[in-house]
Amino acid sequence: MAGDSIETQTAQALRNVEAVLNVAGLTLADLVKTTVYLADMALFDRYDAVYRDIVPEPRPSRATVGAQLAGILVEIDAVAVRPEARLSDASDQASA
Repeated sequence: MAGDSIETQTAQALRNVEAVLNVAGLTLADLVKTTVYLADMALFDRYDAVYRDIVPEPRPSRATVGAQLAGILVEIDAVAVRPEARLSDASDQASA
């Protein structure tokens, strides 16, 4: 766990997502969907401020739900798509 505050934990969770993406040659800009689990939905505004500061526009589709998390305030699942895969899908749809 990275700190006690929702801000610190959100920033660390997003840095972790970014590190995994970087290993795959991707960035946060390649995200297409995130699912965020909050231990307390009352923390949404504070978490959202950090999320908006770190995740670039256009931001991915996002679902945020309340969850019973053991010892943490936030958990983030992320899905990214390689830019060339997006181009391939778009041209496949255009030719259909």
